[in-house]
Amino acid sequence: MTTTSTGRQAEATAAEYLQQQGFAILEQNWRTRYCEIDIVARKGQTVYFVEVKYRASDSWGEGLDYITPNKLKQMGFAAEVWVNSNNWSNDYQLAAIEVSGKDFAVTNFLLEL
Repeated sequence: MTTTSTGRQAEATAAEYLQQQGFAILEQNWRTRYCEIDIVARKGQTVYFVEVKYRASDSWGEGLDYITPNKLKQMGFAAEVWVNSNNWSNDYQLAAIEVSGKDFAVTNFLLEL
């Protein structure tokens, strides 16, 4: 499996998990010239900007360990771009999902970063 196909599989797993939890998927792999968001999902009146982190194993740390202060800053910027370009005026939140292993299992979900 290529890095791109592995990432797409992890994102598809995360999107399916979110749908099972009652979220509506608004966008996947939303991109502009300056930023990207893995998944934009909505539940109730809140939009969640979800970063998906995949790790085949935890020998180099868990996926969520890779959400650094710099990554949070990038996520916040991307969320602001999406909010402004979609005229969203309700609540929004940054979130992350960790997908792990050869079976692409969701191993962690943080609703608020």
